Amino acid sequence: MSTSFLERVSAVSQRRLPFDARNDNLFGLLLAAPGVVLFLSFMLFPIAFLVYLSLTDATHAGTVIGGDATIVGLENYIELVTDAQFWTSLTVTWLFLAVSLAIKIVLGLGLAMLLTHARVIGKRYMRAVVIIPMGLPAIFIVTVWRGLFSGARFGPFNELLASYNDIITSVVGLFDQAVFFAAVSAPELLLVDLPISWLSGRWSAFLAYVMTEVWLAYPFMVIIIVSALQDVPMELHDAAKVDGAGYLYRFVHVTVPAVKRPVMFASILTAATSFQQFLIPWIFNGGGPSRQNELLIVYGYREAIELNQYAFASAIMVTAIAFIGLFMWLAVRKGDLAAGVNGA
Repeated sequence: MSTSFLERVSAVSQRRLPFDARNDNLFGLLLAAPGVVLFLSFMLFPIAFLVYLSLTDATHAGTVIGGDATIVGLENYIELVTDAQFWTSLTVTWLFLAVSLAIKIVLGLGLAMLLTHARVIGKRYMRAVVIIPMGLPAIFIVTVWRGLFSGARFGPFNELLASYNDIITSVVGLFDQAVFFAAVSAPELLLVDLPISWLSGRWSAFLAYVMTEVWLAYPFMVIIIVSALQDVPMELHDAAKVDGAGYLYRFVHVTVPAVKRPVMFASILTAATSFQQFLIPWIFNGGGPSRQNELLIVYGYREAIELNQYAFASAIMVTAIAFIGLFMWLAVRKGDLAAGVNGA
């Protein structure tokens, strides 16, 4: 009875459609139309307008809105490639991407193997703790980490280093009293120049960027790798054990091949996010000191908002889009992530 009822409902709906529902192409286009409209409105049109701006001499909102900007061709791109700050920002951005991605892969893989190991107790609660950064607002996390890297004497990291100095001094003092002479001089082991102005030095600020970005993004990597590890048949590990394979051999020849493609997928997504990172450097120190750590997106934002160079900033952003697109295309091809699509 239920089947006949469904058949009647289907027949009525077929009659009420304004076209032949058997025309799959037309019906598919109709379903895809809202998504196409949204894509054109919020993705394609802004990019096209950005390309147009990069070919003009627009310098502020008045010339853009009023239509007074004139076409100057590739002058902005020529100026861009001759600007030393562009090459500094590009180098720092790629370095930031490479360092943070490497740490996220190693940390994500290590935690994922820990969370899937049979002998680990409390894995359910550990997984809940691991994904905490994904549930907190990014602006909140970045602000907290900026406080951790405070250059003041009472900054948490400076307090930690000061505690280390106190411990070393006490241990060396006790050793000196025990053997009546100091075999090790305390000043040789102490950290000097405290407190450290973390965000005022180029490489200490860069380290702060990386640590914060890794903490924001590593849960995604852990989730992907955990899912991949859970799909690895235990029979493969058991067979390797029977053949006398040790843990390291099983890791290299069983675990790594099994998680290679998921790790590549997660790496591409997190790398693209790292390339577009703006919030961390801007809130920490505006890409400083002296624009030495200015990532590419921060560089474009400063040129547009602070220096009112809309056309030049548009050229920066178009270049960034091109780099991201090229990177993702090459990564997908080299990582063989398109295998299985369209019968490949």
